Amino acid sequence: MPRRRGPSTVTIEDFQAGFDEEPGYLDYARVGPLSRSVLEESTAFGLVLERARHGSMDAFGEQDARMRAAASAVTGFPADHVVFQPNTSTGLMHAMFGLTGTVLLSPDEFPTLPIAAVRAQEALHVVQPAWLETDHGKITPARIRDQLEHNVAAVAVSLVDARTGYLVDLDGIRQVIGDRLLIVDAIQGFGVVDAPWEVADVIATGGQKWCRAGWGTGLLALSDRALERLTPVFSGFSGTEEAEPWGHVPPPAPSARAYRVSNPDPIAQARFAAALEEIAATGAGAISAAVAERVSRVIELADEFAIPVVSSRGEQERAGIVVFEPLAEQVTLLTASLHNHGLTATTRLGTVRLSVHAATSTETLEMLRAAFVSYSTAASY
Repeated sequence: MPRRRGPSTVTIEDFQAGFDEEPGYLDYARVGPLSRSVLEESTAFGLVLERARHGSMDAFGEQDARMRAAASAVTGFPADHVVFQPNTSTGLMHAMFGLTGTVLLSPDEFPTLPIAAVRAQEALHVVQPAWLETDHGKITPARIRDQLEHNVAAVAVSLVDARTGYLVDLDGIRQVIGDRLLIVDAIQGFGVVDAPWEVADVIATGGQKWCRAGWGTGLLALSDRALERLTPVFSGFSGTEEAEPWGHVPPPAPSARAYRVSNPDPIAQARFAAALEEIAATGAGAISAAVAERVSRVIELADEFAIPVVSSRGEQERAGIVVFEPLAEQVTLLTASLHNHGLTATTRLGTVRLSVHAATSTETLEMLRAAFVSYSTAASY
């Protein structure tokens, strides 16, 4: 069972001091600029690899255990229930190809989930996607309950929807689905949402967004139930309990290690470990509160300038994403206004998405106000 997380040891101010990006960055849901600690870790290990001094290379072999311990501190899952992954998609592929039975999920999830489910169905013929009808894009416990057939073995959801910013009710979903597997694509909330990870059976995430650990980082965390019910289909030589199984083929390890294909990148592991250690030391609650305060300020600015906010407003249904949907003919105008004032955001499918982190500065919010002034002035003509 997951372990209880300890108290924070780093202040939110210390955590915020590790943000070194230029003012105007509001696109963490696409990619997060590296934190100072992550960059320092990457540089230090890069220099070790460059010099290859006698005895120094052993440090690379220590990064797997370090990363898993840091992930355990953040999620509460035991370290041997965590395995490093290069990204969220690889972790979800492991989960879907390892599943037997019907998986209930929305076809409108970020493509990783539905594509993984369909690819597993096409290749192995033991997984059957059941397409969930959402509540105007929201995945709610009530919708799941109404569509939960007896043959459903697992339910797969995104913790935070990448397009709408909606934060799902993991506790409520768990209460509805009973002992079925709960598979969570956590990428858009991991690191900024104080989530009840203990109710999930599969947590897949990457570290390149809100964790600010850079590309090539991620994890797969599995509950006891998931380890028992999933099959490690893609389990390579490093997924066994032997370091190098020459001359024979041993079974996959009984732990999450089974979901390794090859040896991981130790520098990527060090980057991810540094980010996770910082999150654990600060505390998810403190980070989440700082994000919520800044999201509220962005929403207040949008309301001041009558810019339609279509993402969730209530703190219990949102994380760090704010989505605007102006009139179709004004989307380009809003995008241009943001760009001209030095703001980085994402425009997609007629909406403009801002993503706010714990250290989004007053200067950035003032830049956003200036962009809204320009937009509203031009839109009135």
